[in-house]
Amino acid sequence: QVQLVESGGGLVQAGGSLRLSCAASGSIFSINSMGWSRQAPGKQRELVARITSGGITNYADSVKGRFAIARDNAKNTVHLQMNSLKPEDSAVYYCNARIVAVTLTPSGDYWGQGTQVTVSS
Repeated sequence: QVQLVESGGGLVQAGGSLRLSCAASGSIFSINSMGWSRQAPGKQRELVARITSGGITNYADSVKGRFAIARDNAKNTVHLQMNSLKPEDSAVYYCNARIVAVTLTPSGDYWGQGTQVTVSS
């Protein structure tokens, strides 16, 4: 089957940086897009950044200019470089991939388990 594994979360001070990584593995034929969403306590889950296989990116307005998403298509891996972090960036960050799977594996959206990012003031 398909699995997404995130890494890189942790605790940082405001103004600091973190780099999140997500690797997809399993019965994958191709990945159309990969991205990151986040959810803080009491708030809706929101899309943070997304990148297509062709390199087209989208960012939430709240992170534009501070976050950068990059993808290594050959390794089925996506990274999120987070700079100038603010306390309001604190959330659980979830990796997402839209996958075309091999035969007998369902295609569609897959999600990782999430990684905690905490930014202290």
